[in-house]
This record gives sequence, structure tokens and C-alpha cells, in this order.
Amino acid sequence: MSTPLVSVIVPSYNYADSLAVCLQAIADQTYPAIEVLVVDDRSTDDSVAVAEAQGVRVIALADNGGCGRARNVGVASTSGEILFFVDADVAMAPDAVAEAVAILQAEPGVGAVCGIEDPEPLLHDTAVARYRGLQYHHWSASGEGNVTFLFPAMCAIRRRVYQEVGPFNPALKQTEEVDYGYRLSRRHQLRLTSRVRGRHDHDHQLVPLLRKLFHRARLRIPLYARARRFATGFETASRAWGSLAAAAAVPAVVLPVLLGPLWSVVPVGLFAASVAADRPMYALAHRLRGVRFLAFFVAVHFLVNVTITAGVAVGTLQWLVSRPFRQLYDSTFPAEATV
Repeated sequence: MSTPLVSVIVPSYNYADSLAVCLQAIADQTYPAIEVLVVDDRSTDDSVAVAEAQGVRVIALADNGGCGRARNVGVASTSGEILFFVDADVAMAPDAVAEAVAILQAEPGVGAVCGIEDPEPLLHDTAVARYRGLQYHHWSASGEGNVTFLFPAMCAIRRRVYQEVGPFNPALKQTEEVDYGYRLSRRHQLRLTSRVRGRHDHDHQLVPLLRKLFHRARLRIPLYARARRFATGFETASRAWGSLAAAAAVPAVVLPVLLGPLWSVVPVGLFAASVAADRPMYALAHRLRGVRFLAFFVAVHFLVNVTITAGVAVGTLQWLVSRPFRQLYDSTFPAEATV
């Protein structure tokens, strides 16, 4: 088979700590035909200096516009037949690019290939990072196959497909990947595969992680209201019910106080239901990390479930009262937006 040029595009914002590891992993790729571009999204740390020290071409943007815009700039400034987006806090396995190209060459119907991150965090090995790495790995791996949810941390897209689907929406700074995955999967197969692997420098503090998950859940509401379906491959009905059960368990703790100790079965049952909704994930945490970590994992994921439900609730309220919020994804539905 031919060896098409692959443009590896790294959007970066204040990732100086991990950027050198990311770029070294790109340099270590077994695939021979690669050009690399870092698009710095107005970092305030030493990211530009780190990239330049690696001998990589850098485009430094004048203002911060988000990952979507940075990826668009990278596409316009490269020439590869295949675009490979890599987040600056990800270190790819040495064969990641080669595997993605092999899939695209073997399956013409596949428009894009996304990778699955290993459960071990890349740099910050805190308990929260270990939780997030394992949780994100399991949710991704359990959806392996054709999906509608773009995983842009490691993602190869045919340039002609990108040109057909159009650029990332620069107005979206936190949910551009959900929007793009929906747009792309309506026209082409979007493949999530463990053949493309890497390690991610996950969130290593609890409050920033919960804040991010809250806003991502909130900002998904206008898209899902228009699409009338969840994204395939990451969000499942059982996980949605698990989040609702966890959130319902919080107010239910007052029932034993108000109505008697027998009512304690309600919050306990709701908590058990939230765990049962994703039982394989907890089994994986126990198998890889043991009982003590499992207890921590259960507690953190309970908070995550409550946070996601709160984000959905706030997003739903915002959707009901705010017309601009309802129109956040109108460019994804141009015909409906016109009507």
C-alpha cells in the first residue's frame, strides 16, 4: 500500500509539563511519513519554548480560542492526506499512527479513527488521576467499534472527510468534539479502536474534574435536544440511570430521619442501583487496584454521577429559558435552523 503523508496536529494550551513527552512520542512513531505542527492557543506557560526546543514547527495564536479553532488552524497550515489530532497531554504508543493509517487504508467507509487511552495516567499519578484514567478507559473500551462520539485526543481523519464535514465549530470550547462526532458520523463511519493507544495526563484534582464534567453535561443538552438521541459509544442508558439513581440518593438520606429507620432502604437501594448500572467498571477497578482503591473509586464516581445529573438539570433549565442556549448548535442543523 501507499504511504500517505500524515499531518500530526497538536493543539496546546498551558501544557508545558506534558508537551515534551507528547512530542517525543510523536517522534518515536514507527510510521515514516509524518509532519508535525503545534498550534499554541495563547499559552501563558513555556509551551512554545518547549515545542521549539523539540525542533517542531509552532503556530502561536494571538488569543485563546479553544481546541476546535486551534485544530482548524492546524488543518489549514498542513498538507497531509490524513490529519491526526493529538492533545498535548497525550503520549501515543509508537504504532498509533501506523495502526490508524492501516485501518483507513483497509476500510474506505471509515472516515475517522479514534484511539483508546490506557488506564494508567501519564504524569500526575494521584488517586484522582488514577480514578479518571480507569473510568475513562473503561467507558471508551466498552464502546469500541462504530460510534458517534469523537475522541479528539487521538484521532485520525481523512482530509477529504474533514473538508466535506467542515471545520470544528470555533464557538464551542468544551463540546466541540460531541458536535463534530455527530456531524461526521451522519456521513461516514467513525471508528473507536484499541489498536490506537496512548496515555493521558488526566485531571489530578477533584474539584477541577467535577467542574469540567458539570459544564460538559450542561452544554450537551441543546445538541441532544436537537438530535433527539445520545452519542453512541460513551454514554449509555444504564449510565444515565446510574447517574439519576446517585443524584436521587442524596435527598433520600433524609427519609430515615423524617419517616423512621426502615426508610433507610431507599437511599441504600438507590446507591446500590447506581453502582449496579456500571458494575463491570467497578470490577475492573477492583481487579487492577484492589479493595482500598475500589472504595475510593466508588466514592468519587458517586460524586461524578451527582455532578453530571446536576449539569443536565441546569442545562435543561437553561434550554427552557434561553433562546441563545437552544441555538448553540444551530450550525449543526442548518436546514432546521433555517425553518
